[in-house]
Amino acid sequence: MAEFGQATGRLSGAREKVMMDAANMLADARRTKVPIPDLPAEMRPTTVQEAYAVQEMLSESYGRVGGWKIGAPSAEAEPMFAPMPEIWIAEGGALIRAKRYRGIEAEVAFLLGEDLPAREREYTRDEVLAAVASCHPAIEVLDSGLADPTKAERLSMIADLQMHGAFVYGAGYAGWRDVDWTRETVTLTVDSVVRVERTGSNTAGDLVRLLPWLANEGARRTGGLRAGQWITTGSWTGNTVGDPSSSVDATFGTLGRVTMQFEPEQELEKGLPGQVVRTFS
Repeated sequence: MAEFGQATGRLSGAREKVMMDAANMLADARRTKVPIPDLPAEMRPTTVQEAYAVQEMLSESYGRVGGWKIGAPSAEAEPMFAPMPEIWIAEGGALIRAKRYRGIEAEVAFLLGEDLPAREREYTRDEVLAAVASCHPAIEVLDSGLADPTKAERLSMIADLQMHGAFVYGAGYAGWRDVDWTRETVTLTVDSVVRVERTGSNTAGDLVRLLPWLANEGARRTGGLRAGQWITTGSWTGNTVGDPSSSVDATFGTLGRVTMQFEPEQELEKGLPGQVVRTFS
């Protein structure tokens, strides 16, 4: 598990084998586009640690980690996070192949310009922010091996990469340090129809707090953060579901705009790659 820290290593041998079976089942459901209602009861994670172990095993099947999705349901809550495979990361304007779920969230993401290796002494907020190369508007595409991840057991959903399917980033915004996130607006438009308009709607409160947390507490799993990795900091718009061929536009009042489109149904049926920039399966 070269990409990760200790989540898997803390499991007993018997539970590690069960969690490996769970990861394989979720991977097969994603690959075949035949979702399962939930993991079998005996395979379901019973702790967050087990759910994270499944994430690590599942992520390994997709190669190198390109970043991390992290968020918190409130300003006081401990964050949850999951790896984002590098092969599922694309620049704005991407055509995304998604045969099933097509969930969409507008987010704020940071690109690291310097390594933040794991260390005993905690990083300060200023040290972590100094390692950030740029800040970007982003869209996270949600996908899952679960038929309806909102109805499955919560730890099953967390194990399945917290519904991560793809990550699309827009142009960087140079003045991000001066943005008042409590007043930042966002509009999510799907097929030219405004679906969500909100202000200051990231549930983590001070979303920048998530970065030093990931560099410090999160390092137990990540093994440290690397230059070139992305950190996306949770939804501003909730989960909106698109259709085949849907065009998506997420526009922040200050940060800027990012767009993407889902692959048309006829190309999905033909199985042709077309101009797909990134696929997730």
